[in-house]
Amino acid sequence: MKTVLNIKTDPAVKKAAQRVAKSMGVPLSTIVNAQLKQLINERRVVLRASEVPNAKTAKELDKAREDFKKGRNVSPGFDNIEDALAWLHAADPA
Repeated sequence: MKTVLNIKTDPAVKKAAQRVAKSMGVPLSTIVNAQLKQLINERRVVLRASEVPNAKTAKELDKAREDFKKGRNVSPGFDNIEDALAWLHAADPA
């Protein structure tokens, strides 16, 4: 016998979750049931947020990617520590 579970959530969250579930080929209720079963079996909840950088970090990442494309601020490969340290000290303006 099935029962109905009523939860309160933001309408936009529900719609987005339904779209994701549909793209996976399953109804949202299947995902909710799977998560509830995992809670029962493991007695824990794992919450993860996607790693989205803030505006400042995103700007720095874009700058680093551009530098890399242009070969700036990129060290050569080293096969020993002495050469790596020499390169670092030569690049150090202090």
